[in-house]
Amino acid sequence: MKKYYQPEIETMPVDKMKELQSERLVKQAQFVYDNVKFYHDKMDEAGVKPQDITGIEDLHKLPFITKDDLRDQYPYGLLGAPLSECVRIQSTSGTTGRRVVAFYTQADIDVWEECCARALVAAGATKEDVCHVCYGYGLFTGGPGLNGGSHKVGCLTLPMSSGNTERQLQFMADLGSTILCCTPSYAANLGEAVHERGLKDQLKLKAGIFGAEPWTEEMRHNIEESLGIKAYDIYGLTEISGPGVSFECEEQAGMHIQEDHFIAEIINPKTGEVLPEGEVGELVFTCITKKAFPLLRYRTRDLCRLSRKKCSCGRTHVRMMKPKGRSDDMMVVKGVNVWPSQIETVLLNQGYQANYQIVVDRVGNNDTIEVQVELTPEMAQKQEIPIETREKKIVSGLKSMLGIKVDVKVMEPKTIARSEGKAVRVIDKRHLYQ
Repeated sequence: MKKYYQPEIETMPVDKMKELQSERLVKQAQFVYDNVKFYHDKMDEAGVKPQDITGIEDLHKLPFITKDDLRDQYPYGLLGAPLSECVRIQSTSGTTGRRVVAFYTQADIDVWEECCARALVAAGATKEDVCHVCYGYGLFTGGPGLNGGSHKVGCLTLPMSSGNTERQLQFMADLGSTILCCTPSYAANLGEAVHERGLKDQLKLKAGIFGAEPWTEEMRHNIEESLGIKAYDIYGLTEISGPGVSFECEEQAGMHIQEDHFIAEIINPKTGEVLPEGEVGELVFTCITKKAFPLLRYRTRDLCRLSRKKCSCGRTHVRMMKPKGRSDDMMVVKGVNVWPSQIETVLLNQGYQANYQIVVDRVGNNDTIEVQVELTPEMAQKQEIPIETREKKIVSGLKSMLGIKVDVKVMEPKTIARSEGKAVRVIDKRHLYQ
């Protein structure tokens, strides 16, 4: 059997894991009630006392919390440990409203880095590897999380951060990077740059760990082809800890949730009802080991489903399927629910690269939606198909996918700004008229 980073945990029988989760949940419920006034008041309002939580079967009794609660309690209202015991903060990358600031004790960081180490090992990393981290560092959790996980595995770690593609490629080639960690959109940009410079044969990359934004299976295949790697998904939220809450194994069929630290639920986003395994709904997480910023029943707004189907890798932790999007990412255009991932699927299936923008506007009382996408360099060079014909084909594909007519503008290569972090896919101008 393949050697796992922590086989005694990652292959633990489900019933034993539930016992461990129950034990930790009981302690955590008492801890937050005693140490966080917000939770004390919230549980009192819901008529729940810590002694009412005897195991994971009582999890549904606890009230939900949302990102609005986190913003309202900024900065210290959800702090569960004395500030003198906290050694770091991280923050969300959001640009509207109050930012969410998460606190960490040293023990919290150790757990987080352990989770990232498990993700790296699942992607094939060993102490013989060179881990090239070009997630952003600083307040964003991507860089620090994978950096710490790489150290725990024993990899030679390149803390590149994002941007400066020329330097990324130079170090990648000169230092023999084997594991790449970044957003999928930046991985696609790197793949494009590698192709343009004819560097693919000079690289030693074997795997990539990509997260922090939604990406489709079509985008995965494109990245794998352009960089000659196997592309693994990783999931996390700053509020929960950062990347490493769940990760893909070699089967690439859903991300194993680290159940010794996080309890996952799927709920009906409208009613809050807990849904059975296999149904699509909103993902909810409860942290059962974090102390500085302990969140119980946190509504992520991510829509996905859970599966306990046996995995060929041997891990027994429940898997979350790739989120289809966030409930707050969905756009209602012309009365129809539209997901950016649906548009991306059509574009990639027709041979375009994953660099596009969706512009939503309003003319009078009517919504308009335009998809802007670039020609690949090969398309532009050959010019075998007129632009008008290409646009009509995309319009037809989007009509079949979405059920509404979408305007399409096919542009020259390098027209749309490249992303070095999280890609900005949607520009919705309708708020300007409110």
